[in-house]
This record gives sequence, structure tokens and C-alpha cells, in this order.
Amino acid sequence: MSALHRLRPVWAGAPAAGGTPVQLGLDEIGTPLADVTFVVVDLETTGGTPADCAITEIGAVKVRGGQVLGEFQTLVDPGGPVPPFIQVLTGITTAMLIGAPPIEEVLPAFLEFAHGAVLVAHNAPFDVGFLRAAAARTGHAWPGPRVVDTVRLARRVVTRDEAPNHKLSTLAALFHAEVTPTHRALDDARATVDVLHALLGRLGPLGVTHLEDLASATDPVPQEVRRKRTLADHLPDAPGVYLFRGPGQEVLYVGTSTTSLRTRVRSYFTSSEKRGRIREMVRIAERVDPVVCATPLEARVRELRLIAEHSPRYNRRSRFPERMPWLRLTSEPYPRLSVVREVRDEPGATYLGPFGAQRSAQLALEALHETFEIRQCTRRLPLVATPAASSCALAGMGRCGAPCVGGQDQDAYTSVVERVRAAMAGDPAPVVAAHAERIETLVAQQRYEEAATVRDRLGAFLRGAARVQRVGPLAALPELVAARRADDGGWEIVLVRHGRLAATARVDRSTDPRPAIETLRATAEHVAAPVPPMAAAHPEEADLVLDWLERPGVRIVEVSGGTWALPVRTALGDVDPAAAIAAHTERVRGQVARVLHVVPRDAPEQPVPRTA
Repeated sequence: MSALHRLRPVWAGAPAAGGTPVQLGLDEIGTPLADVTFVVVDLETTGGTPADCAITEIGAVKVRGGQVLGEFQTLVDPGGPVPPFIQVLTGITTAMLIGAPPIEEVLPAFLEFAHGAVLVAHNAPFDVGFLRAAAARTGHAWPGPRVVDTVRLARRVVTRDEAPNHKLSTLAALFHAEVTPTHRALDDARATVDVLHALLGRLGPLGVTHLEDLASATDPVPQEVRRKRTLADHLPDAPGVYLFRGPGQEVLYVGTSTTSLRTRVRSYFTSSEKRGRIREMVRIAERVDPVVCATPLEARVRELRLIAEHSPRYNRRSRFPERMPWLRLTSEPYPRLSVVREVRDEPGATYLGPFGAQRSAQLALEALHETFEIRQCTRRLPLVATPAASSCALAGMGRCGAPCVGGQDQDAYTSVVERVRAAMAGDPAPVVAAHAERIETLVAQQRYEEAATVRDRLGAFLRGAARVQRVGPLAALPELVAARRADDGGWEIVLVRHGRLAATARVDRSTDPRPAIETLRATAEHVAAPVPPMAAAHPEEADLVLDWLERPGVRIVEVSGGTWALPVRTALGDVDPAAAIAAHTERVRGQVARVLHVVPRDAPEQPVPRTA
């Protein structure tokens, strides 16, 4: 047995002199490499591709903490002759394989030997590719273990000055492995064990001391970034929000994890983080503060609130919710449409939105102007037109009733406004119909760019209408309590007030959730009623709450102070403009067929009744 097999490597955590117990430090939180079971495997095959070649030998060594736990070796009948050049290379002849077990018998035994371990191989894609292909051919499920490739590890820590290449024989000689590779499976696996231990010894000073680090150890990570991984050591293994803080304790970045704060923050100090701006943030950061949350929903909501509160310079989303525009139908004798930044307590006004950008709100406004003959001038009109008033070009084009010059009285104009309001607050069918007709005309004239602009207008309107129609009913509710069965059998309880998450809790499966609900109602955040249809929360928070409420398995426990319902016909049916136009076309066809008493062309043929 080699010296590397007998002695525990540096990374395995040798005991202190005199047998004195050693307390684990914070840097050992996770899965230390000394506790990981590795199965180092090597294959011999009849060729280079698993599609038309087969395995002739499997050799594997199971190790943990530098100690060999077991070995596995067997020849395998490939079901055909071994090519001559393979016989010369490996020394395995066709005659040697007569009577050897087929892969159907060998593979289950190997999978049992490697169960629960991390697979290691030199040029792992080759060996693992053959094993996966064999599992597929024999009908065995591939367990999907973690895989470590010693070639890639060697490229990380072995320079060209030390070795001309990263072949197994070259690395075995460099690290003075006692077992020399011979192109036989077990010998090569034993040599790979020695190489693995040597490589892990070199990676330890670079911060690769845990199993989680191996996934990214093969890609270069700046040393100043990798060293900062200790910022994650004190974080809990629970869902929540994390805040990266800079030298002046300013908040640089806010993120969330719905499973484990420690695991998520660790990923920032590995090669899995590719974003340049975030790498820059990590270099500046000096501390990470956690906020543990009871449920994943709470974690996502708190992330939004903290971003809105601190406006971190490295967060790009949701920093300025107050800048999100709305489309307003004003409340005046002759109402008009305008894009505004806030929702005011204005009786009679109707709002659409909020929109993610000013351009989206403007497109939605143009969609309504394209559909309805509502005035587009911006001045406030008197009830009775003045003698000196003059109309604009839209009146001459027949696209405005010209109330400014008395061409349309208040009652007639109110009729138009009510149709606009109905489309904004309920059924968008008139807007869809007008845009479908316009797109059809433009396409027939091969004016495709203009048709795309009309499509974008319709899409912006549908998204804005769907958002306000979806959030508005929830925002009007003083209180809603809902619960969802968690994966462990417990309950996630959510209390919402006016669209804002006011309280949440998690109850285990052995606890009656009803007392917890009453406690939440008594201690939840007081939320003042907002100006309709706005929710008392960040628009994205209301979307998150609604997404959770609409998940399968969520039960509405109680609704207080109102009802939660939506009209049958709303913009929520088809937000995509193409889908909305297609649905409109089908409805029109069905109506025409019913009126004319004809059968649509694509309807199935009806059998002719027989007569006597």
C-alpha cells in the first residue's frame, strides 16, 4: 500500500499531538473533504466512443479521509472481439474475456459499490460517459452522482513548468505515486487516488476545503475573491435575505435565498458567479448580514422592501418603485387619458398599471386612442364651448367628437368615456378587435413594421390592464388569510392586508395551525387602506403575493371586509397580443356561424340521418 494511502493527507485534518481533541473552526462548516467518500474509477474499453464501443474492465477504489475503504475490479465481456491495437495498449486480449461477466451483471454491483459517493476519474467525461451509456442500454437508472475530474483539477494547480502535460502517467510521476499507471483499470484507479490526494493538498491553501468548493475549483477565481468566502461561514442554513455591506457599512447588494443563506452566499466567491459587476461588489464587501425568514415568500418580499429602502448601487431591479408610471382616465367634465407617476384620491378617475417603463404606458395610451374617439388634447374643457374655440385635426379626421367646439355634448361624450373605462377595468374585447382589424389591414398591405407597432400597443395595454385587474381586488381587501401545506407536512401561513404581506409563519405538522393564525392576526402589521386601485405595497410585492396565492394547494382560510373575485371577462385571459387576437377571431367566427346558421369549415361533418 502506498504511503499516501497509509498517511492522512494535510486536508484530511490530522489529529493534534498527544491525541488532544481539536475543535472545528467556522471554516469547516459544510461538508469537509475529510468526510467525503470518493470512489475513484477507471475503465478499459474497446474504443473511444460509448456509442459503438464497450467496457472491457472496471477498476475502482473507495477512499475517505485518506484511507482506502475498499476496491472493485472485474473484467467485462464486451460482447465482441477486442481490436488489436487495444490489446497491445492494455494487454487485455479477447481470450482473457471469455467467461467474464457481461455488463448487465457487472454494472449493478459497481453502482452498489459507488452508492452515495463522489465519483472521481482522470478525464471523467470518458469514464462517466461509458458508464451512463451502459446504464441506458441495460435499463438501469443512472444515479447522477457528483463527479470530480482530476484532469481539470490538475489544470488549476499544476503549471507547465512542473509538467509538460496533465496525463495520468505524468502526474503520477510528478507526485511520486507508488502505483504506476499501466492501462489496467485497478492500477490506474490506484494511481488516480494518489494524484487526487496530492491535488487536494494543493487546493487547500486556495480555499478549496469543502465538497461544495470542488464544483467550482476547476475554474480560476481571483484569490482575493476566494479568500472572502469566510464571510458566509456564520450564515444560517435557512431561507432569508442577505445584505452585502461595504467599508462604510453601506448596503452594496441585497439578495435572497429560499433554501439556504450560507449556500447561496458561498456561491458568490466561486467561479459560478460570472457577473462582472457582482465580482466588483464582492471585492469591496466587508460583511454579510443575514435576515432569516419564516417562509420563502417572506424572503422574496423582504428582498424587495430592502432594495426599495436602501437603493443598493449593485441592485438593478426594483430600486425606484415610485417611478413606475400609470395610465389615468381623468375625472372632469370631458375626461382624457394621461400618463402620471402617482395614483391620487380622485373620485371618478380610472387607472391602468403600473407599467415598468414610460414607453409602455405611452403605448397603452395610444392603444386606447386608436380604439375610441376620446379627445387627445391636454387642456381642461369647460362644460359649454366658448365661441372662440377651434377644433383640432383629429375632429376633421373623424377621430374625435370635438366637444371643445360643441360638436359633442356631455352625454354623448360620457358614453365614449364609459366604453373606455369598461375596457380599462374589465373586458378588453373592443381594444383587441380594433387592433386585430388594423393589423390585418397592414399585413395585407405588407406594412409589417407598422403592424408590429400596433401589436406592441395592444400588448402594452393588455399587460397594464391585466395587472390592475389582478391586483385591484386584492388591494381592496382589508385582510386575507391563506395557508399552504409545506413539503414536510407542516403549514405555511400568510396574512395579507390590502395586497401587502402583513405577517407569515410556519407551523410544523404536529401543531394546530388555528392558534397560530389568531396570533398572526393579532400581531400582524397594521396596513392603512391605499388609494384604489393601488396596493399598499411595492407593485412587485403584490405580484409575489398573488403568485403564491394562486399556487396549487393554497387554501383560503378567511377573507375579511370584502370579497375577492374577478369578472368573467377581463384582460387576464390573454395577455399575449397574438393569443388575444386569435381568441377574438375564434369568437367572431363562432358568432357569425350562429347568426347565419352555417357550420364553420373546420367543424366535423355531421352524419346524415336515415329515413325509412
